[in-house]
Amino acid sequence: MSKKLPTRQEDYSLWYNDLVKRAGLAENSAVRGCMVIKPYGYAIWEKMQRQLDDMFKRTGHENAYFPLFVPKSLFEAEEKNAEGFAKECAVVTHYRLQSDPDNPGKLRVDPAAKLEEELVVRPTSEAIIWSTYKNWIQSYRDLPLLINQWANVVRWEMRTRLFLRTAEFLWQEGHTAHATAPEALAETRQMLDVYAEFVEEHMALPVVKGAKTENERFAGAEETYCIEALMQDGKALQAGTSHFLGQNFAKAFDVQFQTKEGGREFVWGTSWGVSTRLMGALVMAHSDDEGLVLPPRLAPIQVVIVPIYKTGELDALLERIRPIQMGLIARGISVKVDSRDTERPGFKFAEWELKGVPVRLAIGARDLDAGLIETVRRDTKEKLHLPLADIVQSVDQLLADIQTSIYQKARRFRAAHTHRVETYDEFKAALEGEGGFVLAHYDGTSETEEQIKTETKATVRCLAFGEPDEDGVCIVTGRPSARRAYFARAY
Repeated sequence: MSKKLPTRQEDYSLWYNDLVKRAGLAENSAVRGCMVIKPYGYAIWEKMQRQLDDMFKRTGHENAYFPLFVPKSLFEAEEKNAEGFAKECAVVTHYRLQSDPDNPGKLRVDPAAKLEEELVVRPTSEAIIWSTYKNWIQSYRDLPLLINQWANVVRWEMRTRLFLRTAEFLWQEGHTAHATAPEALAETRQMLDVYAEFVEEHMALPVVKGAKTENERFAGAEETYCIEALMQDGKALQAGTSHFLGQNFAKAFDVQFQTKEGGREFVWGTSWGVSTRLMGALVMAHSDDEGLVLPPRLAPIQVVIVPIYKTGELDALLERIRPIQMGLIARGISVKVDSRDTERPGFKFAEWELKGVPVRLAIGARDLDAGLIETVRRDTKEKLHLPLADIVQSVDQLLADIQTSIYQKARRFRAAHTHRVETYDEFKAALEGEGGFVLAHYDGTSETEEQIKTETKATVRCLAFGEPDEDGVCIVTGRPSARRAYFARAY
């Protein structure tokens, strides 16, 4: 391989950006703030998408698709939502270009092709979806309406970073309608649990589930629930959100239904989503100074086989390797045999280590004759010699062990970087030290929250569901506090 990656300790941001590019996940595009997701990166996203989609369908949701463009009047209908996203909106004002008479070979906007109404490029789809639901929902028999869409959205970010914050990104957004508030709240919590299950069991990343404060709540929501994960640099990352919308959007778009008793009521709504930001979390939470470390459940290639041979021996060796390859595939394991004769084994080892392939088998004729296969696990770099006779079963078990081991390592890291503090000085010291989650009392006011954010760059990540009530005093004002909040600096 070429020069080594920067180390995480030297420059975490540079390490991350360099790794994303060199591992073949994504690169910057010709469009400011936008990215090209390369085939290897998109393969990981496809595995995420496929698993999440199965989980959504198991909970009764169906996929649909809604337009990219939202008429400005519809976007303005729910005032809090419109105000919350206004500064990030891209807006279409014209629908045609024409030759520029003053600059031959160039084009300009045709001034005669101005739209009668400007179109917002969706930063989120509540407006266009709820205007559609008005036509779909007439009676209690039409409820609940459980819809998800896989889409792209545009939020005109000024400072961007691959996967973590881009002007355009991929995501899914669920939008559901219910007859009662308790049903909608149960949906909101159920989908948060789905996200937590996915992130913990497939991304091997422990999360904290909780509610956002009013300052951090989704624009237009009555409640926002979230899952928060911790990255290796001690910063938090919001990995998914689920919103109880109350009747805000139903009232904005006049979405009513006839009740069983014959009356008319506004429906209750939810929305929830995760995005390609999860790709950034996957990189930052597990990877090391040699490259990606991918949980086997999301790795596009779970096992790479590198033949070890002398000149003229490759074809015969590949024939002997083939039963191992096919046995792994039959077990549902994705396998790549790196049979390139243009690169040496050491180069291949480094390349697949960079790409985070969980298991590497180095197989030569002598290994096959001896009945032992050299096996290296990516997460710990431990070298094993597994019996050829049960290599498929052994590799399958090893992949399961790696999945668990990666999760447990991340869980230990989070435990070691979760601090309970009693004073503002302790709070600041924890953030300036190794970072992480800081559990502290605060008085629950927006003013105190903003003061802490201004002075320390830390925000309330959530009011964790599992955190018990505990009398205390605010670390800033000394006012009474009934429970601790999770604070952190965050992406």
